[in-house]
Amino acid sequence: MAEPVKILGIAGSLRAQSYNRGALRAAMSLCPGDAKIEVFELDGIPIYNQDQEKQPPQKVADFKARIRAADAVLIATPEYNYSVPGALKNAIDWASRPYGDSAWNGKPVAVMSASVGAFGGMRAQYHLRQCFVFLNMDAVLQPEVAISLAQQKFDAQGNLTDETAKNLISQLLQNLVAKARAAKVPIRAAA
Repeated sequence: MAEPVKILGIAGSLRAQSYNRGALRAAMSLCPGDAKIEVFELDGIPIYNQDQEKQPPQKVADFKARIRAADAVLIATPEYNYSVPGALKNAIDWASRPYGDSAWNGKPVAVMSASVGAFGGMRAQYHLRQCFVFLNMDAVLQPEVAISLAQQKFDAQGNLTDETAKNLISQLLQNLVAKARAAKVPIRAAA
């Protein structure tokens, strides 16, 4: 049997009881049997400073190492002001630097979002997808998982209760695992 696919889970919100952390917990329980999600906490990553990129703070070095060790990345993000939260964008910037040493390069990635608004964080997802293009990340395109009106779809303990969202997360993870497995297959030279 093949080794389990290692997925690095990242919550774009630093809030302990965020719906996106709840979505990540749901993903951990819905993860296919041939994969495992481990979460990296972004709190404690300092604001990006180009003067420090060649000798980054330890938290940043740990983050880049965890990205590189993962077979794929799953990001769960809220939407702040029609875009990506600053803490998440900051972490993405750190892990992409210095130029030519991006930990993101070629990494399969999936994104999901949860929001109390009617759009479920879709604008933040689209901004992330724009970043993925430059970072050369291989994004899962379908299904789009945007949990709108999240306050109605999580219980008081922060557990996802919405079956439709659970099914979408399950499919997203299956597609991410398939993409990660395909990325590991060596490409044969044409004869």
